[in-house]
Amino acid sequence: MRVTIFDYGAGNLHSLAKALAGDSISIVVERDPLAALRTDVLVLPGVGSFSQAAARLTPARAAMRDAIRAGLPTLGVCLGMQLLFESSTEGPGCGLGVMAGRVSRLAAFRVPHIGWNTIDDARDPLFRAAPLPAAYYANGYACRPADATVITAWTTHDRDRFPAVVRRGNTVGVQFHPEKSSLAGVQFVRAFLAVSAP
Repeated sequence: MRVTIFDYGAGNLHSLAKALAGDSISIVVERDPLAALRTDVLVLPGVGSFSQAAARLTPARAAMRDAIRAGLPTLGVCLGMQLLFESSTEGPGCGLGVMAGRVSRLAAFRVPHIGWNTIDDARDPLFRAAPLPAAYYANGYACRPADATVITAWTTHDRDRFPAVVRRGNTVGVQFHPEKSSLAGVQFVRAFLAVSAP
């Protein structure tokens, strides 16, 4: 299985690649958004600025959106999850628009939201293979889907309840960092890869 991490200047690629690694899995880090689509699984990593990442997507935004909508298995982590939506109040730029809605600053007393927090109302099938009651977060913004049916798990920080996981078909976005969420987080990633195998 070829797993491609699209490098749009985000940090944390090494630990994410380590979490994805396994037998019969080839990990590729790709800076060209069009080349990143020549893969079995696409990963949009976390950490970074929405505007900067959106700018890196610009040359291939339509092609990437179409590939994901056509069924390319895709995992968006933190900022990568936010890029699945249309826009963000963090700054200018367009996301992929794979899911309707936008990203906005957390309505919380303490921003950013950093550290371990719970995952509530988890109903994504991945949780059956990899139970994950809590995970590590590092976010100042959260996704606000227009269609609540894409939300498959929640979390709450201070007074703000927001999606921990969203899913549409083969596309899964997680606001937390599974690669920083101990063994259970790695098992969650492996469960995603298992159901994404060609």
